[in-house]
Amino acid sequence: MSCGFMAGLGDDILGLIFNWVSHPDDRNSICQVCTQWLRVEGFTRISLRVLETDLLPKFLPRFPNLIRFESSTWITSKDIEFVVRSCPKLEVLNLNFKQRYGCHYDDEPDKYLASSDVDDAGLCSIAMGCARLSKVLLRNRKRVSDVGVISLVGNLRNLSCLNLTRCIQVTDQALKVIGEVGLIRILNLRGCSSITDEGLGCLVRGSMRKCLEKLDIAECDRVTDNGVCLLQHFCCLEELNLANCGLRITDSGGLAIANIRTLKRLNLSWLISISDVTLIEVAKNCQSLVELVITGCGKITGDGICAFAEHKFLETLVMASCFNVSIFDIKLLVFGCRSLRCIGLDRMLNTTMTLGLQKSISTFCRLNWM
Repeated sequence: MSCGFMAGLGDDILGLIFNWVSHPDDRNSICQVCTQWLRVEGFTRISLRVLETDLLPKFLPRFPNLIRFESSTWITSKDIEFVVRSCPKLEVLNLNFKQRYGCHYDDEPDKYLASSDVDDAGLCSIAMGCARLSKVLLRNRKRVSDVGVISLVGNLRNLSCLNLTRCIQVTDQALKVIGEVGLIRILNLRGCSSITDEGLGCLVRGSMRKCLEKLDIAECDRVTDNGVCLLQHFCCLEELNLANCGLRITDSGGLAIANIRTLKRLNLSWLISISDVTLIEVAKNCQSLVELVITGCGKITGDGICAFAEHKFLETLVMASCFNVSIFDIKLLVFGCRSLRCIGLDRMLNTTMTLGLQKSISTFCRLNWM
């Protein structure tokens, strides 16, 4: 097929032009013009999202310069090996699995597909073949275990972001190596139910202590105050998520968290053993805090909330299901904390808070009912 008056343009010139085209629909339209444009578009494509992994051999070799690869469906280790061979320049690998609505990991045919999903062999291939990777996301890849994670961390010298959400076979053994290597700035361990205080200790004692900025250990219910107290030794931790970590995190751990003066975002949702004691210290010490989530912290009262009335930087406060906080307490907080931009409140308060007060609060910050 002829490309008309642009047929004389060389691949280099076309490539420079195509680099300005970012919308997927426009890129797909380019491919249909002629064989030259199809070829050049493939060489200049840097990002690809794949929904049908069984078709990878048919189209992936056309994109040798990919920097970002994404697939949220089942993908085998053999598929991953093919991706590594075809796209050695990858810097971002997003394999966060998205469960189809209404389906379960143990349902047929998902049960069969799950049994062949990417495992440690696939991660080892990634570690050996994609040296430029800086970001690896593996949410809900349940066949991934310590062996694969250790291979990734040990070989990828640019790795700064690792998401292992609900990779339930990952244990403290992997955290030992992650802590020793000390490259990762963003670490997500949400729902890694085998993680314990010992694993957190490995992170703190290693080189990671000096570089970790974001840590998510929500739903890690084997973690206790002993492990949480160690977190205060991180040098530059800015975001910490401890939501749903269970009854064994109390004010003892909370007071240690309050010593992390670099914190900007903190989530303590459903830590029902946390009380005003923790909040008062967080308000006093964490002067850089911009976001606080305390949903479901039933022991917290107005004393803890009002401790933030004079905070200089807090912008977002989410406190649904905090039934010991009164409307009067909320009013003192909103009118006192001038930096506040958004407050999330339980829907039950909507029926007792007057429209006049709601309008007054809305003049200072956005009011979200939750």
